[in-house]
Amino acid sequence: MSRPMVFHSTRDATVSAGLSQAIAAGLAPDGGLYVPAALPRQHPADFAAGADLAETACQLLQPFFAGDPLEVELPAICREAFTFQAPLRTLGFGEAQVLELFHGPTAAFKDFGARFLAACLRRLPRADARPLTILVATSGDTGAAVGAAFDGLPGLQVMILYPDGKVSPRQAHQLGSFGGNVQALKVTGRFDDCQRMVKAALNDGRLQADVPLSSANSISLGRLLPQMAYYAQACLQEWQREGRLLNLIIPTGNLGNALAATWVRAMGLPIGEIVLSCNANRTLPDYFDGQDYRPREAVATLANAMDVGAPSNFERLRWTFPEEELLRRHLRAFSIDDADIMTSLKRHALDDGELLCPHTSTAAAVLDRLRQAADHRPWTLVATAHPAKFETVIEPLISRPVAVPPALQTMLDRPARARSIPPSDSMLAACLRAFPSDQ
Repeated sequence: MSRPMVFHSTRDATVSAGLSQAIAAGLAPDGGLYVPAALPRQHPADFAAGADLAETACQLLQPFFAGDPLEVELPAICREAFTFQAPLRTLGFGEAQVLELFHGPTAAFKDFGARFLAACLRRLPRADARPLTILVATSGDTGAAVGAAFDGLPGLQVMILYPDGKVSPRQAHQLGSFGGNVQALKVTGRFDDCQRMVKAALNDGRLQADVPLSSANSISLGRLLPQMAYYAQACLQEWQREGRLLNLIIPTGNLGNALAATWVRAMGLPIGEIVLSCNANRTLPDYFDGQDYRPREAVATLANAMDVGAPSNFERLRWTFPEEELLRRHLRAFSIDDADIMTSLKRHALDDGELLCPHTSTAAAVLDRLRQAADHRPWTLVATAHPAKFETVIEPLISRPVAVPPALQTMLDRPARARSIPPSDSMLAACLRAFPSDQ
């Protein structure tokens, strides 16, 4: 077995764990996020030309799994998780490409990480015979992806928290469409309230003694690491076909997806510039414009899955680039408000035949700004969700229905329900203690 990789807390390097322990815990004991002691280095020549996504993921992630009990299972985990692809295709405008990440069972990029995490957790031995409850706060797509990935798995339960009225109707239906070992709570607050409640529960020792807990948010290494795989495959394809770096525009909320691309670049694979497209929540754009980092209350937008005012993965980003000047050199961020989202979405649908979800439309609007500023470099937009999940936004703009992919239609055909609770830590604790566990 290889020498084990050690993972540390972002807040205290003396707080450490192996990979399995870090994945099972979700959050470090001091409230920090787990990061590797050092990012491994890889080279494009390490990867086989024409490898599929599962093969690329296995090669990329092997150093992180080195010496861990899950190391021998990594090929099977990758085959189980990456059963659909992330195609890179030419866009109909802007002389650019799009990396489509919405071909999984819930039509959003979160499917990759959620399925990988489920494949890991179901293989981890546990001394505690009680079910492990996976807590997940969602601003739209994460919860459904986690619910689908863990639906019916023995010994595992999922509790989803989402902000009531601040996700799309189809997203809300997906979140409540499971039942059994997956339950949904609609919180009368913002996503940041849901995220705070999850963190409080994970840091509550008395609650953990009663209900074994873990996390499936992007704070989880088990979700973050697999998200690196599609960026590795895309940049390797670009390098092998065109001999150039892949420049990315990534719709960004909680920063997990963008951090995955940043780590792939830091490991030595051919990714060029990374630009973050944000909605009207300006925490990141203001910071990268030179202001102090200032978390704030999230505001509701059409790109609801990005409605985050205090992105958790900023801790990992600061660990990656400890010097502020260096961090600001490595990333840029733009804010796109609802009016620009609608303008971009409508124009590119009607004029260019490209139907994009509101989140991906923030990336398209950033591309338009770059082109207007005479930036003619090749860019790749990251498409994070299928537009059919946001028909109430898109259909009035384009005056026609959006076709629903079969997997999404299957979920919409099921009945759905969610329990309403206030943004209260004690109420969440009570719900967790009462969670059915007779699996």
